[in-house]
Amino acid sequence: MLKIKLTRLGKKAEPRYRIVVNECRDKRDGQVVDTLGFYQPAEKPKKLELNIALFEEWLKKGAQPTETVAFLYDVAKKGKGFPEGKPKLSKKAKAKAQASKEEAAPAAEPVAEVAEPQAEEQTAAVTE
Repeated sequence: MLKIKLTRLGKKAEPRYRIVVNECRDKRDGQVVDTLGFYQPAEKPKKLELNIALFEEWLKKGAQPTETVAFLYDVAKKGKGFPEGKPKLSKKAKAKAQASKEEAAPAAEPVAEVAEPQAEEQTAAVTE
């Protein structure tokens, strides 16, 4: 069975991928049947080039895309680019924000309730 998947290239922290067709049992960087495009996620903005006509031709022949490649195909077909993700704070920034919240609204000191000794009813049995 043929798969349409990514083949990794590039340096350690700068991944680049080729979108290729190869046998599903082959290694990730094994023998390639056809090259359909490339994807560079480390670039700002991300770069994607995909031959859509050739991709659809391979789909008709029975090649199955991986989840990631199917997502990249949708992005390329729409032509709008990648959806913008929400900016996330780093752990350090989250800790600073949490600390500033605690300083701005100091927690009220817990008030210890002092239990007053209750007067015990003294009942004496009076026998006559």
